[in-house]
Amino acid sequence: MKIHIDAAYRSINKYGEELCGDKVQIVRNKDSTIAVLADGLGSGVKANILSTLTSTILATMLEEGATVTEAVETIAATLPVCSVRKVAYSTFSIAQIFDDGAVDLVEFDNPPCMFVRNGTLMDLDPFSEVKECAGKTVTESRFTLQPGDILGLVSDGVVYAGVGQALNFGWNWDNVSAWLAKTAQKEASAPRLAISLSQAVKELYLDKPGDDSTCLILKAEPESVVNMLAGPPVNPEDDPKMVHDFMAPPGKRLICGGTSANIVARILNRKVETSLNYSDPTLPPTGKIQGIDLVTEGVLTLSRTVEILREYVEKEADAAFFHKLDADNGAALIARMLLEDCTSLKVFAGRAINPAHQNPGLPADLSIKMQLLDTICSLVKQMGKKVERYFY
Repeated sequence: MKIHIDAAYRSINKYGEELCGDKVQIVRNKDSTIAVLADGLGSGVKANILSTLTSTILATMLEEGATVTEAVETIAATLPVCSVRKVAYSTFSIAQIFDDGAVDLVEFDNPPCMFVRNGTLMDLDPFSEVKECAGKTVTESRFTLQPGDILGLVSDGVVYAGVGQALNFGWNWDNVSAWLAKTAQKEASAPRLAISLSQAVKELYLDKPGDDSTCLILKAEPESVVNMLAGPPVNPEDDPKMVHDFMAPPGKRLICGGTSANIVARILNRKVETSLNYSDPTLPPTGKIQGIDLVTEGVLTLSRTVEILREYVEKEADAAFFHKLDADNGAALIARMLLEDCTSLKVFAGRAINPAHQNPGLPADLSIKMQLLDTICSLVKQMGKKVERYFY
């Protein structure tokens, strides 16, 4: 069974620094997900450059098919040891997770990986060996993930959170891993876990972090398809084909737009029921069709969906973001489905133009709904999910 890796991270800068000395790179190739967390020596600009160099070299080499040993040897040759402190310029953790769940984990001087299964912290020692790699002592672990399993990779700012402030000796690895195991039972998705852990670290530092602190969460998810239909076909004779194609694949079903909903209801001989719940007066209410998971209005709802997804992808989403995501309106319901219940999105888009959504001086490709669908597909791809599109 193939699995998808839901990856999310949050970094907090050391107090007073504009740049973070930690860097995360996540790349996906045809059969695996590669995640690298590098922690540069010191803080500020120098640490940022060192961690960026380290994470980029490692991620790029592994993506191109190099072995972990080759990548680490390149880092050893590229980044010398600090002449004053006699320590490496950057520590790192590398997790390469294949689609069948096999994991190759290599760690160099970062806090050990936290592996949570069914709310229990798993011991990685039986799967690990310490070895010399290009003059560096690294720990390599090989094991297999099951759907629902979680890996937590953190920089040392997380385990030292609160030193001399909220806590005498910092939060320490045992407490962080216990927190992760407990919270994983409540916060289902990787984004929620990463943000919750980052928030806890910030609070322990009393909002003045003594070190750059990064939390990277990798969660194994079963394949989960969302089928999204929006807009009527250019040729009404294609209505049955579009509805058939939309209903055929497994997965959740989402319809955006009143005309689209009426076409599906007519072809399937079912009723459209409109909800009377105006939870957000600025957005039209959702609807219901038997066998369809979610029915919403079109352009207004999709515009708000884009805003929510863009906030997650392009800004530092925080706990307040999830208040918006957990709202009971059509846009939040779409965003939540795409962010938390989707590993692969299939879009069935009709190209017929609604005159209300179209400047007559512009070509059809520039209709507002098409632009919104393009943006949603782009944001979903940036979240590391697959996207397929079919036009009618």
